[in-house]
Amino acid sequence: MNKAVCGHPAIAQAMLDGGAAGLAEARLSNVKRLRQTGMTCPITLIRTPMLSQVDEVVQVCDASYNTEISVIAALASAALRQNTAHGIILMVELGDLREGIMPQDIGYVVQQVVDMHGVALKGIGANFACLSGMAPSATKMQALTALANEVEGQCGPFLETVSGGNSANLPWAFSARATGRINDLRLGEAILLGVDPVTQEQIGGLYRDTFTLVAEVIEIGTKTVTPLLGNADHAPAIIRLVPTTSETTRIILALGNQDVDVEGLSMPAGSTLIGVTSDHLVIGTTDQKLRVGSEMRFRMNYSALMRAMAAPDIQTNLHNDRPRSQVNDAHGPKKHMALV
Repeated sequence: MNKAVCGHPAIAQAMLDGGAAGLAEARLSNVKRLRQTGMTCPITLIRTPMLSQVDEVVQVCDASYNTEISVIAALASAALRQNTAHGIILMVELGDLREGIMPQDIGYVVQQVVDMHGVALKGIGANFACLSGMAPSATKMQALTALANEVEGQCGPFLETVSGGNSANLPWAFSARATGRINDLRLGEAILLGVDPVTQEQIGGLYRDTFTLVAEVIEIGTKTVTPLLGNADHAPAIIRLVPTTSETTRIILALGNQDVDVEGLSMPAGSTLIGVTSDHLVIGTTDQKLRVGSEMRFRMNYSALMRAMAAPDIQTNLHNDRPRSQVNDAHGPKKHMALV
């Protein structure tokens, strides 16, 4: 999945070069960005399409994940208008409590999809470790396999795709257990950040430093605030700033909540988070080499990466990219922060 990096074409191409069978996106704007750069690989929309976008979904996506019959019917009508067929993968609720058709209802929904002209049932899928945090298990995978077999027995069509979930499924997939009918995983976090989404532990053979957030120091010094002076509640507040002898230096970075999920940043060694506002990140550090204009680097979790990639004021620089023209972000030139 390329959704955490907002459909960045160069990163998508790297995934394909690495062996990904296709791309998956949650937002139509990301799919359109990929198609505009000439990508012809299969792209699946993994969030239920909006009714207002069904014509565009059919135009640029080979298939989409769905839970609502009304949306599937609209996709079918759009596909007929465009003289094509759109692939449908039905999401089943197996415990994450986000999107999904209840297992006891899947047969009824499948039959309706099979009877529609303009769409083709391609498979079923389930989601884990997103909303509820429930990790996938061998038992859940067996249940999904059984459901796939049951659907085929009831409704006839062979299911090309049985999607078992996301990066949280890798420990199960790498185990010695039989995978059953599961032949598809929607991988994003593991590829991009090299970690298990549930435990946040590094996955063997993968790297955790693929992305680094670089922020510039805009103020440095020490600040200690004495108690407010004044004898009455209505007296003007007087704050006296005095120097401190602490070895910890207080720095401000040109970075804030508008740019990144600060709670998802890993503080560099010797640094601690003091506070953050929309545009300022205040950090205490023992690094005496930092000056105004210096750079501080952070490792990010998935939430921080996702917000940073979407932030209009963060410049994205890719190393060893090809072609170089694809490095420029659609938002234009930016200052102070870079994602490398």
